[in-house]
Amino acid sequence: MSDPHVLEWNNDFFLKWSDFEAESNPAVFEDSHSTIKYRFTWIVSSEKIDDQIMFLIDDIRLFVEFHPLLSWVRPFQSNDDLLKHEQGIFDLAELVKRENLKLLQDIFYGKRFPTRGKNEPQQKQFAKEDSGKMIAKEVEKLEKIFEKKRHEYTEQTNFGQNQEKQSEYNLMFEKLRQL
Repeated sequence: MSDPHVLEWNNDFFLKWSDFEAESNPAVFEDSHSTIKYRFTWIVSSEKIDDQIMFLIDDIRLFVEFHPLLSWVRPFQSNDDLLKHEQGIFDLAELVKRENLKLLQDIFYGKRFPTRGKNEPQQKQFAKEDSGKMIAKEVEKLEKIFEKKRHEYTEQTNFGQNQEKQSEYNLMFEKLRQL
């Protein structure tokens, strides 16, 4: 279930300045800021092996989300080049997701994990909770990869001011949308 105040990345969606709903922050250097996060869903099942409930994780799905209520732009700086740069950050998050989703799935798929609890219903409940925590821990690692790449992107493009470098990234993002 997704939040109605969140925009999910897809091939046909492009950010607009009206999506940046937060007040700009006069204390920071940036002229705009995009808040982008990963959300995940998964299926957990369990099986009993020698009086122990074991859980399995399957069907992990990862979504890239833009948060309008946490994203902002200085109104006098809102130009097409800067918007293209901000869209690039959103696209970069999707690219990082695609590059790492299989690795994330491989950590869990086809493996059995023990669970805690005093009885079978409690163990099944803990399986859902524990599996979510395990996946969240791996998604945090993915977010760190994204933040590192985001920093490289903004440095290399100088927040979209370096047209040559921004054009290189734009081509990469266009290819991403064709996949």
